[in-house]
Amino acid sequence: MSVLPIADRETVREQARIIVRRHRRPLIAMLVLYSLASVASAIAPLIIGRITNLAVAHQLTHANIVRNVTWLLVSSLAFGLFQFLARRRSYILGERVFAELRENFLESVLGLPLITVERAGTGDLLSRTTNDIESISRTVRFAAPEWLVAIVQALIYLTFMMLTSPLCALGGLVSIPFLYVSTRRYLRYAAPGYLRERGSYATMSGTVAETTEGSRTVDAHRLSGRQRQRVEGNLRESFYAEMYTLLLRMRWFPTVESSFGLATAVTLGWGGYLAITYPHLVSVGAATAVTLYVVQLNDPLDRIISWLDELQVGQTSLARLIGVSVIQDDRPTEGPTPSSDAISVNNVTYAYRAGRDVLHGVNLTIRTGERLAIVGPSGAGKSTLGRLIAGIDAPREGTITIGDVSIADMPLDDLRRHVALVTQEHHIFIGSVHDNLALARPDASVEDIRRALDAVDALEWVDALPEGLSTELGTTGHPVTPAQAQQLALARLVLTDPHTLVLDEATALLDPRAARHLERSLSAVLDGRTVIAIAHRLHTAHDADRVAVVIDGRIAELGTHDELIAHGGEYAALWHSWRNDGTAAS
Repeated sequence: MSVLPIADRETVREQARIIVRRHRRPLIAMLVLYSLASVASAIAPLIIGRITNLAVAHQLTHANIVRNVTWLLVSSLAFGLFQFLARRRSYILGERVFAELRENFLESVLGLPLITVERAGTGDLLSRTTNDIESISRTVRFAAPEWLVAIVQALIYLTFMMLTSPLCALGGLVSIPFLYVSTRRYLRYAAPGYLRERGSYATMSGTVAETTEGSRTVDAHRLSGRQRQRVEGNLRESFYAEMYTLLLRMRWFPTVESSFGLATAVTLGWGGYLAITYPHLVSVGAATAVTLYVVQLNDPLDRIISWLDELQVGQTSLARLIGVSVIQDDRPTEGPTPSSDAISVNNVTYAYRAGRDVLHGVNLTIRTGERLAIVGPSGAGKSTLGRLIAGIDAPREGTITIGDVSIADMPLDDLRRHVALVTQEHHIFIGSVHDNLALARPDASVEDIRRALDAVDALEWVDALPEGLSTELGTTGHPVTPAQAQQLALARLVLTDPHTLVLDEATALLDPRAARHLERSLSAVLDGRTVIAIAHRLHTAHDADRVAVVIDGRIAELGTHDELIAHGGEYAALWHSWRNDGTAAS
């Protein structure tokens, strides 16, 4: 199983620069408002320092107290107003950026080649669409704005400190070396630690999802013990990955907190010493104001340090999200138009894993309008051949052409208008019956949708739903059976209206009699189209124009039903075995 790529640090930085440029104006407005709030809050220490000097000089009067308290009140109100406006701007900006990132990610995911998603497995993509999106949400909405604001506030408080008394302000800088060394060490180990942590989440999600989806198979083959060991192993790896990052924080945070306390204590002692020894250089009020600035400075420095941890998580998650967008689709955006609808499979070889071919030199020509059944034992390569014809993946060797054009040279949208694949796997989206079907053709009218439902024998039960076509389906809506979900998938296919359909066990979830009736109904709708039916119910082969028998990745036999029965080979053996098994439907 492959893993979806992760963007490198430079790509992440470039994406961050693009976001900043795109939202430059609201970002500047937010920072200006926060700066005004910080300036307003920085006035308070100055006023307290002035009151202290007046008290020391025994010049504090009622008028002085009223005037200074009034300034304190005004600065506090100004701080509250600017802080409110800035936070409002911050939240709006965060929501816009997050929505943009989420939409871009969703667009990238929907544009991924299907084979890439399948090879990566469900766990990695599921982890990116849940855990990583959640982390990005916290980072964009809170961590990034708060971090930028904290930097601005720290610079403003430092400026006021230096303007009040540069000599006294030196005491507040004593913590800088400790903060720098400890933070630099933390950042060196945090990035790979969080990558490991996120990767463990992806592996665990994949194992749990695969075990849940294949629970019947796990029970049937008595694999519950092995799967339990896999889940426990994934949990163990996730635990150790989280413990590693937790230990990093446990070493880092105490150093940071101690540095803040040290800065306050040193400034208070140093300022007091200067005020007593050199009152002509540093007044008591100045020492008081600088100490208060150091206390104020601890808050933005604490937020800078604290949000750095969240930014590391967000940067890791952003790298995983951007990694999806850097996957290049190898299909062209423009291509030639096929001269006909005939399909040719020319000496095709395919392997899911290097050195283990599952198809070996397959040659097959499918005429326009022909009904071809592909049969054979399980694992023979039937579904793989169908997927290659539908362009889901490309052959390792050989070519597949529509008319005179290789499907590898056709844009995906053009290919889907020519060939569509429907399997027994299906999905019901949250939305109405109408919405679920209109995905295949957004401009379809109600009558078009009703005709498609009628073609797959689904109109009767859809009309019986509480609100008919408007009935909500999906996990939060009206439940449908697996057979009904498959009928809706086939109705989408009817609406798509391609000239060639690849049906891979598309009626497998229906009982034999219902499947037989549905296939006869579809026959009228699909008249004139090429149909490639991959089936284990051989009545499909009986009704086909030709039958291709796939054995061990090769076309062992090819001909009509009657010809192959008369030949007495592999197909005849499959037919007689199927009839004698009592599974044939009337």
